[in-house]
Amino acid sequence: MITIQWVYTLAGAVFAAFALLGLRDASNPRRWGTSAFWGLLALSMWAGDSLGDFGNGVLVLCLVAIAGFGLLGKGTSGEVPAEARRERSETFGNGLFTVALIIPITALVGTFVFKQIPEWVDPRQTTLISLGLGVLIALGAGYAWLRAGALVPLEQGRRLMDSVGWAAILPQMLASLGAVFALAGVGEVVGDIVRLAIPEGSLFGAVVAYALGMALFTMVMGNAFAAFPVMTAAIGIPLLIERYGGEPAIVCAIGMLAGFCGTLMTPMAANFNLVPAALLELKDEYGVIRRQVGTAIPLLAVNILLIWWLAF
Repeated sequence: MITIQWVYTLAGAVFAAFALLGLRDASNPRRWGTSAFWGLLALSMWAGDSLGDFGNGVLVLCLVAIAGFGLLGKGTSGEVPAEARRERSETFGNGLFTVALIIPITALVGTFVFKQIPEWVDPRQTTLISLGLGVLIALGAGYAWLRAGALVPLEQGRRLMDSVGWAAILPQMLASLGAVFALAGVGEVVGDIVRLAIPEGSLFGAVVAYALGMALFTMVMGNAFAAFPVMTAAIGIPLLIERYGGEPAIVCAIGMLAGFCGTLMTPMAANFNLVPAALLELKDEYGVIRRQVGTAIPLLAVNILLIWWLAF
């Protein structure tokens, strides 16, 4: 049976390749630290279960130390000349997006198909397994169509990840932190504090507290998936669902959307808000956030009203 471990093995191989290729990049003044960072990430993918909680904790601290002491960098080795990129763009045009679209299409189709053959694929992980399969199919299609060199995809992937740096793994870190908070009972503590501020018997006050709490906690955590278990345990379930009889699907679904409003307004969501600024070389590293605030705040107000109108 194909399990999630196959995906971890594939991801580990990619990060290991980034680490090895990075060592060859003499133009990167911090190539040793950069290579160690991706190498440790590969190790976590390959041997995370064997390392145990303590070993994984040490590994994470090593990753934080490498990033915190500024040991990550990027070089210019392996960069495709601008003339070659322009020529390929003119030759293939928008058809280049076809390779990228293979990945989501495979993930979508595989999610439904693989659920019908649980003896072949772990039915609990069909989406992630399909996503990994889509990457491999897209890679093969790219090789066949574009006739690129064997190491070109890995070299360009390495250069992209070197440009993104530590922010590439921030979502995983924050999601893990949210799970730790939930297990530690932070949701109950937050719930006790918030309930003191909500007028007794005020349904609208509870809705505002939940949606606003999702947005604010997401801004702190940088990830709505990390905020969700905490705020739902604190307010969503005990107040909105159990006390006031709210429809769970509506409360939780729109609550997540409220959390994503916080994503638009925080640098902690680095993969959404800081990475694009870095890749596009914007003068204002917070320019993406500044332009999203005007959308996020009205959208949060709309989500509050939708929960109040539709869930009760």
